[in-house]
Amino acid sequence: MTKKILLVGESWVSSATHYKGFDQFGSVTFHLGAEPLVKALAGSAFELTYMPAHEAVEKFPFDMAGLDAYDAIILSDIGANSLLLPPDVWLHSRTVPNRLKILKAWVEKGGGLLMVGGYFSFQGIDGKARWRRTAVEDTLPVTCLPYDDRVEIPEGTVAEVVKPDHPTMQGLEGSWPVLLGVNEVEVRDRADVEIVARLPENQGGHPLLVVGTHGTGRTAAWTSDIGPHWLSPAFCEWEGYGRLWKNILGWLTEKQA
Repeated sequence: MTKKILLVGESWVSSATHYKGFDQFGSVTFHLGAEPLVKALAGSAFELTYMPAHEAVEKFPFDMAGLDAYDAIILSDIGANSLLLPPDVWLHSRTVPNRLKILKAWVEKGGGLLMVGGYFSFQGIDGKARWRRTAVEDTLPVTCLPYDDRVEIPEGTVAEVVKPDHPTMQGLEGSWPVLLGVNEVEVRDRADVEIVARLPENQGGHPLLVVGTHGTGRTAAWTSDIGPHWLSPAFCEWEGYGRLWKNILGWLTEKQA
């Protein structure tokens, strides 16, 4: 049976100024960061809808019915403000439903939620992602730090699998390719929460994949990226890349016993 997945975020616009002697001009470029995942899920049991960050500001559902169209939702590299401050609020001072609270209620009744790391995930660069102490954080198996949570690893590191028998690790044998960074988080001290993979002790032992439950739903935190820059090209081209995400989504969308 096909599972419907909504990926929210993983896009950005860059503005550059170019100087050539006396003259200068500007340019603007648009980027999508989840192409490796889109490619990995093509033709699989997971039907992916990719909602870039700028579209999510107005198009992310404002009601439960809109969320019910999906089996799992991935929040990746998009800050809480994008869902808290649509134009009606930011420009016109009108009230709208709080989409973070609706998302929490959706998980409680059986939805699957995954937060993927990045500069605007968890607490993010300069603490600007602002997921700490939100309704979405309430659902996650981890909590966010109150400040910039990036752990940059320019020399690279290789993950350690703590629970090789967990369903998310099925078929992922041997060493993984290099990671270049993660968001630092704190793991909730609950019986349902499991650290599946982490960084080596000499890199702080930071959790990489943590899974848990909230209400009747399942939640997970992957603290590294979905693609470059924190995932090396070798990681994105690794034959286990697609299997990893399919395993995570498969576990996330499986109903609790």
